[in-house]
Amino acid sequence: MQTPRKKTEEVLQELVQPSHVAVHSDPALAGNVEKAAAKDDKQREKKGDHLRRKDALTALAGAEAARSGRLAPWQVLHELAHALSLSRQGAGRGLAEHWGSLKYSQALDPVSGTYLQLSGEGKDTARDYKRLQSRELGQGFALSVAKSALRHRYPDHFVSIVSADIVIRAGWPKGPSGFQYRPDFFAEVWKPGEPSRIFPIASKGNHSGAKQAYVQLASASAHVEAMHIGAWNETPSFVFSTELPLEGPVTVHCLRGAGRGGWLRGTAERPLRNLDSVAENENIPPGIRRPAQGDEAPVVEPGFQVRPEHEAWFQHVLARTATAAVTAFAGDGATTAPYLTTRQGSQRYTGGFAHAAAGSVQDARHDLLGIPFVGTDHVFRLNDQRVEAFTGVAADLFPLLSPSAHEGHRDAGRVVEYRQAVHSRRGTWPDQTWDQRWKGPISVHEDGTVLAMRVLRL
Repeated sequence: MQTPRKKTEEVLQELVQPSHVAVHSDPALAGNVEKAAAKDDKQREKKGDHLRRKDALTALAGAEAARSGRLAPWQVLHELAHALSLSRQGAGRGLAEHWGSLKYSQALDPVSGTYLQLSGEGKDTARDYKRLQSRELGQGFALSVAKSALRHRYPDHFVSIVSADIVIRAGWPKGPSGFQYRPDFFAEVWKPGEPSRIFPIASKGNHSGAKQAYVQLASASAHVEAMHIGAWNETPSFVFSTELPLEGPVTVHCLRGAGRGGWLRGTAERPLRNLDSVAENENIPPGIRRPAQGDEAPVVEPGFQVRPEHEAWFQHVLARTATAAVTAFAGDGATTAPYLTTRQGSQRYTGGFAHAAAGSVQDARHDLLGIPFVGTDHVFRLNDQRVEAFTGVAADLFPLLSPSAHEGHRDAGRVVEYRQAVHSRRGTWPDQTWDQRWKGPISVHEDGTVLAMRVLRL
């Protein structure tokens, strides 16, 4: 039986209603994931296969999980849209990617005083597109929880989320035998003028239940283990499996991998770089060096490793890729391209084929919650009404990102100044999720980006 459609105005109002989100992270979860990994390893052993995983996964600290326990659907969609802005997963190309998050505008049902769950529309969609829905919505929830946990742990730092695949492309050419395991995202915890710390993140989702979440977290542990930043087995990480049941609350199962590494300090010979300079491709040999035992030669395991000589390069590419995600989200291809290397796909933003939704570049301006934003808009139908969605960045920040903003320079903007600005303004952006003048939901991130939607004014 098909779920009756709600009025568009009712859908918009529900998008900003916060609900509790079930965050599951405790020693029992870690134990169940360990059992699932052992079972999978036993089956692999029969086939002569071996899969290396991040071991000793533990629960988040209680305060970290608790801070992530209340969200509005619109905030989750903003996280997802930002994550998709440089993605190559969707059917669109270029700037069309991030609009894909809007297909979930009616997927979540916020009920005040209780837990967020799938709506009737979400359940109908899940029956046909289970894998896509669980993966993408799972990413939105996972990144919301990860950012909240890291902000709690590093209150004087900024947290940026970067597509891991896009960064890896710049350093490790993908050959015919390329290693298939890799994290989905990197969380960069940074402060202007100081070394960054990186946390690989692997995110999965399912509609099947907690047992499937154990299996997914065991698999995710192999994906984060594939990336070592610094010494062997010292890179901290997060793994997530978001359970989206047809009955019951959305539950984010999450564990963390401990480690003292993940720092990008550079070396005396290769210090941290000026972020305003153009990023370059590297050709780093694949593999992770396992420490030698006794007189044996070091063993090279499959995966990717950032050794000290490449720390400065990696931090440089991370920062510029994160900035590219902001400009792509705001709809400016000409500004996005110089932040990316050729292997990262800079040419996708400089011409050639583009999806119809990518045809508009940074060409719209709106004052939202008292702040001027510049960006791009997209018109589509929500139920029987046409609605307008807007993505952008604060107007006073955009000149720092645009290479055309300062004469005689084509170095893709002032990343250093932009980072100083957003770091100093963290905690000052409005937390309201509705603008009476705009008449629709609003979400503002600390990087200066905004996601807004309203019924189209004719």
